[in-house]
Order: sequence, then structure tokens, then C-alpha cells
Amino acid sequence: MRARISAYCGAALLTIACAPAAFAQQAPPPVQLTAEDEAKLAPIAPELRAGARMALGFSKMMGTIDEAMVLASRKRGGGPPVPPRHADIPVEEKMIPGPTGAPQVKLFVINAKAGTSRPGILHTHGGGYIIGTAATDVRRLQDMARELDAVIVSVEYRLAPETTFEGSIEDNYAGLRWMYQSAAELGLDRSRIAVTGESAGGGHAALLAITARDRKEIPIAFQALVYPMLDDRTGGAVKLPAHIATVGWSGSENQYGWKAFLGQQPGTDKVPARAVPARTPNLAGLPPAFIQVGGVDLFVSEDIDYARRLNEAGVPTELQVIPGAYHGFDQLSADSPQAKQFTRAKIEALRRAFSRPAK
Repeated sequence: MRARISAYCGAALLTIACAPAAFAQQAPPPVQLTAEDEAKLAPIAPELRAGARMALGFSKMMGTIDEAMVLASRKRGGGPPVPPRHADIPVEEKMIPGPTGAPQVKLFVINAKAGTSRPGILHTHGGGYIIGTAATDVRRLQDMARELDAVIVSVEYRLAPETTFEGSIEDNYAGLRWMYQSAAELGLDRSRIAVTGESAGGGHAALLAITARDRKEIPIAFQALVYPMLDDRTGGAVKLPAHIATVGWSGSENQYGWKAFLGQQPGTDKVPARAVPARTPNLAGLPPAFIQVGGVDLFVSEDIDYARRLNEAGVPTELQVIPGAYHGFDQLSADSPQAKQFTRAKIEALRRAFSRPAK
């Protein structure tokens, strides 16, 4: 089992950060937790502890993320297991022109129906900016497309450290531009495009909303950010209380992910604001936002602060914080009341956004 899981993701912590759903079906790892490990479960809500315990077990098996581990995983062709797709929701894989001088970008186009005029969602996957794949999320996005009667495009953006923020932001923007320009063949209403993503994908969705606002080429109607990775200072220059991030993506992994993404040391005054949503000086004019995060997730403070800043900038913003919830809990503890509430709230926020009249 060790070899199989290692080939999938290269690090247990990334079972949460890049593809928690892929590992939710796995048997608990054959690792004995110590009393110290069990103490890490104390801040976690009781209903979520079984999934958290599994995450801790994987963490003990696989160790800490570093560049050697990430690059070795890449060479193995490792990635999370891809759940089987639903037969009734069409999926097409497309290659589109990438940014100038860059490779083509792969897209997963879900639930396209020419001749209709439905809302659309541009999705960016998680993985700490360093790992993960859009393919892993396709089945879950098929569920979302069915629920909302929407077309969804998920972008296989280039990963760090091989590609820093300049490249991956442009990959995602290329996907958005193609989606906008292909509205007729997709059955897309151009006035109802949302961006969404989880973890680093939530960070990318926030960056995409900022980029679209600044370029004034493609209107974004809504942004749904799921425990988004927004601030390079978290876990480094900004320290956290002891009860935060005892399970899941940690401060040290976060610092490595940001260093790879930025191509420089995170947390300094030299970090470019355009690479970090939390450093964006002016949030006015961004699309309405829905942000959700667990109360003991590493990203809880930065997500709350980003919601506050959006609200103060005049951006209609809804914030949901789930007490005692760890990073990725909605997948590893999917049957819990909290996870069901979390998922339902996201769907309903998107549904409300798509029902509003266009400005």
C-alpha cells in the first residue's frame, strides 16, 4: 500500500491539499498513532476526527513535502487516483493555445451543450501550487455541473517550481479567454461566468478574478473560494496559534509551496503583489465573493481577513467558517453534517449568483 499511495501523490499531506476525495475511499493506513498524534485531534470537531485520523496516518507514512519529493513524484508520473466519470455528463479534453511562447494548455470541458445559454464556471485545482491535476476533480465537477445546469472548464495549469506564478496565472487566463470566446459552442451565457477552486486552486481563482478585473476584457460575475491559499506569509512571517493546522496542510509545507510558486523566499517585502491575493492593495471592483474555510484550517485567518478586506472595499462577500474543521475535511469527512453543510452552501451560493440579473 505504501508504494501505491506514494506513486499517487508523493506526500500524505497532499492527499488533503491536492486530492482529498481521491483518498477518502482508501482504507486507513497501517500506522499506529502515538499519544502525541492523538492530541492533535483535540481541536477537531468530533464528527470529523475519523477523517483527520486517517490524514495523520498518511502523514506519518509519507513524511514532509520538499522539492526532491515533488520532482520525484513528477518523474514517476505520480498523481492522485482519478475517480471514474459519470456517463451522463459529457467531458471533453481540449488543448488550446497557451500564453505567448508557452506550451498549449489542457482543459477539461464538462457539460457543454451548444444552443443553450447557461452559467459557466472556470475551475482551478488545488495542490499547494506544486502538485495535483485537474483530472482528479472531473467527477466532482460533473456533480456540480449537473446540480447547477452549468458548463465547467477546469484548467491543467503548469506547476511550480518548474513554472512560477507568471506562467500559471497566464495558463488560467488562457483557459478563461477560450471559455469566453467559445460561448456559443459551450452553450454559455457570457454574463454568468464564475471562478472557483479549492486550496491553491482557490488562490488561483482569486488571482484570476484580480487579473480579469485589471485587464477589463472578460467580466467575472462571481468568485467561490474554498479554503483558498491567499497569503505567502502564513506559517512563516505570520505565526499561528498552536491549535491551528494540527492536521493537514502545515505552515512549513505552505512556505515551501509559496517559495516554489513565487520563485523566491516568501514573506519578504520583495514579493510581488500580483502573485499574492492578500498583498493586492486594492480589492475594489472585484466580483462578489463566497469564501469558506474550516475553523482550524491553516488558512482560516488569511481567509477571514481577505473576506473582511473585500467587504470593506465594497465587494459583496459571504464568509462561512466551520468550527473545528481541518483543511480538506469536506472530502475526507464527506459524510459528516459539517461537510454536507459546507458543500450545500457552496452550491447554493453559486445558484444565487447565477440567478441575479446581469449588471
